[in-house]
Amino acid sequence: MPQLNPTPWFAILIITWLVLITVVFSSVLMFTFPNDPSLLDTNPILAEPWNWPWF
Repeated sequence: MPQLNPTPWFAILIITWLVLITVVFSSVLMFTFPNDPSLLDTNPILAEPWNWPWF
């Protein structure tokens, strides 16, 4: 049964993974976020009570 011989399939597997890793990693590492994360404002938000007309 030739499919049990790992010699050609292992080489194909390794070459395929190397190609995919170089293509995927290079494209993922070049990805830039559309908006850079920045620190949030440290001032607390002052909440004002609502003026309910029925209360």
